[in-house]
Amino acid sequence: MKFDFSTVDGGATAWVLASTALVLVMTPGVAFLYGGMVRGKNVLSTMMQSYVTMAIVSVVWVAVAYSLAFGDGGPIIGDLHFAGLMNMDEQVPGFTGPAAQVIPPMAYAGFQCMFAIITPALITGSAAERWRFGAFVPFMVLWSILVYGPVAHWVFSPGGWLYKAGALDFAGGTVVHCNAGAAGLAMAIVLGRRIGWPRAHIAPHNVPFILLGVALLWFGWFGFNAGSALRADGLAAYAFVNTNTATAAALLTWVLVERIRYGRPTALGAASGAVAGLVAITPCAGYVNPLGSLAIGFLAGLGCALVVPLKSRLKIDDSLDVGGLHLTGGLIGSLALGLFATRDVNPAGVDGLLYGGGTHQIVLQAAAVGAVTFYSFFVTYFLALILDFLPSRRNRVSSQDETVGLDFSLHGETAYEHERPIGS
Repeated sequence: MKFDFSTVDGGATAWVLASTALVLVMTPGVAFLYGGMVRGKNVLSTMMQSYVTMAIVSVVWVAVAYSLAFGDGGPIIGDLHFAGLMNMDEQVPGFTGPAAQVIPPMAYAGFQCMFAIITPALITGSAAERWRFGAFVPFMVLWSILVYGPVAHWVFSPGGWLYKAGALDFAGGTVVHCNAGAAGLAMAIVLGRRIGWPRAHIAPHNVPFILLGVALLWFGWFGFNAGSALRADGLAAYAFVNTNTATAAALLTWVLVERIRYGRPTALGAASGAVAGLVAITPCAGYVNPLGSLAIGFLAGLGCALVVPLKSRLKIDDSLDVGGLHLTGGLIGSLALGLFATRDVNPAGVDGLLYGGGTHQIVLQAAAVGAVTFYSFFVTYFLALILDFLPSRRNRVSSQDETVGLDFSLHGETAYEHERPIGS
């Protein structure tokens, strides 16, 4: 069906385009966050993965992934009608009636591209300091097509089976965070533990980088969540305020947990708490009120702070806590939607358990989280195993390259002069 361009709302379009730029800034934020968390000999290779992901996914999204995510192909995956971003004079399938969009289809495709970029960029944190660049590149191409495209279709497209079932995800709690968290755990398992972990203490080399990265994420997340309203209206305002409120509550909760458990709060803990809050509020930013966002932030800060240390007990080297923050935070936020959602904020949403809505929505949210997590984990796991069977595409670097550092061994450069190997 042709899109009626006479219905375009200039204010809404301007807001979505500005939000698109805000969401793009989040991936450089991930680069600085992850770059600060690794050792100095791996900072450039780690940051480069985020920047290269921006390029790879942008191309794949235009070529085929957008069409797979939002094409009218059925409940599992879209068709190729919009491949190459052709037929952008047609409305996005399924968005009709009260859900009809008032922004040009091209603006929506651009906005959703930024979600498709940051999701696989998050995965790189689980594989930090040991993932070969030659394997990383084809992985990103294939993962965007085989995992992100279908999952986005299930949840975000009105033709997707989870969307039709009634599962809600305002801005990507399942599509982005549970998806990336599950994939990150799969990659951590396939790659194995870093040399010396967990016996050797592997500390972040640059905490100011971490704080800068989280600041960029916090800033960009307003576009991520409030932009998902697709209009410059009261719903966007709720999503904006809820995003900030939950993030602040989670940060404070995390540093309080640190104070109680370890006797002192840390800057790294404050950064981690902020990320936990941002992740957890994402699926429900446009469905809950500010009091609900306070509760969600508290649950996220507490839950993620308790889950992150478990990786040492489980002996899973999720290097930069992608599973502990994004999978856990996405789970908390998605289930909390079934508790705290209220139609007073969004008439198109639901009333959660605490507003008289019963347990039905919680069950739907749990089903969505389970389906996305299961699919993402196992497809990622087997995709990584397939790459490992190709001698030129093995996932893990050699022990020698890992010891030297990926910056120099893979890219021939170093961030700091003292990290350059002697004699080079």
